[in-house]
Amino acid sequence: MVISYELQAECDGARAGLLRTPHGTFKTPMFMPVGTQATVKTLTPEELYDMGAQIILSNTYHLFLRPGENLVREAGGLHKFMHWKQAILTDSGGFQVFSLGQMRKITEEGVTFRSHLDGSRKFLSPEVSMDIQMKLDSDIAMAFDECIPYPSDYDYTKHSTERTSRWAKRCLDHHRSDTQGVFGIVQGGMYKDLRRQSCEELASMNFDGFGIGGLSVGEAKDIMYDILENTTSYLPIHKARYLMGVGTPDCLIEGVARGVDMFDCVFPTRVARNGMAMTHTGRLTVRNAKYAHDFIPLEAGCQCYTCRNYSRAYIRHLFKAEELLAYRLVSIHNLYFLLEFMRNMRQSIFDGTFRQFRKQFWDRYQDG
Repeated sequence: MVISYELQAECDGARAGLLRTPHGTFKTPMFMPVGTQATVKTLTPEELYDMGAQIILSNTYHLFLRPGENLVREAGGLHKFMHWKQAILTDSGGFQVFSLGQMRKITEEGVTFRSHLDGSRKFLSPEVSMDIQMKLDSDIAMAFDECIPYPSDYDYTKHSTERTSRWAKRCLDHHRSDTQGVFGIVQGGMYKDLRRQSCEELASMNFDGFGIGGLSVGEAKDIMYDILENTTSYLPIHKARYLMGVGTPDCLIEGVARGVDMFDCVFPTRVARNGMAMTHTGRLTVRNAKYAHDFIPLEAGCQCYTCRNYSRAYIRHLFKAEELLAYRLVSIHNLYFLLEFMRNMRQSIFDGTFRQFRKQFWDRYQDG
């Protein structure tokens, strides 16, 4: 296997392990910053190294449209193109295609859609997605799946889940790379029997790990946690589990409590550009007038570059003056916050104190 997972410790349902990839061995549970278009918005690779980022996610759909996978291959692959020396995971493009709504048409063969950039006609299938990701030469490629809308009725969800399993097999049959692993993606909507069916079908295939898709798509969090717990219980113990598109601290800690190893989300950098900072007590909107004369860091005790050097009052001033540095400073803080949060959570699993860590988190955190 190009990608392997070693389970090192467990505590109250949470797992700590090592994920081995062609570009290094990385510690789980982990949060992966999102570099949709081969860049994590406003940050350099060196800044990401310094704050302890391990794996970056990039987007097959967007890189397929611009600049094109052939140009990335000409550059020597995605690592050289974006100057990132550690691991990269590329998603399949499925989520972006299916979010286009009426601009796409699904058949058993694949999906025909219109580019959101220029309206040109494009086609993605399991085979095309694998070809693109092999040219990008990421460490982990994701199988092409259908991400259904929420809510969806049982019959459509069952039909879609079974098609996703057929597409998963086509991905594996087509994939040819000695330097890239492939993760399957579990679907099944909010139906526990379909989640179990999807897990069992994918687990029978030779995937390197498993993404958990179709969650955090509009459902209530208690529903997501219930479905997630039902899903991870049917996945192999000695392969990595990746909850896709989740990146708030409350969902991270509850995902880890249910046996998830990997997470990604655009949330920390997206909300940073709107002036929202993540803290241990909840979200802080630094643009608000009450911070105009507040000369303390975004979060007391935080060791990120931003908190060591700048005050809330200064960052608010940058937002009000529409200075680009504002986006960078809050993005640096938010990513550092999540990466440090995951490191501390991992340590609590080794220490046997994850239950206390979780309780202490909820005692002070308020979901904004």
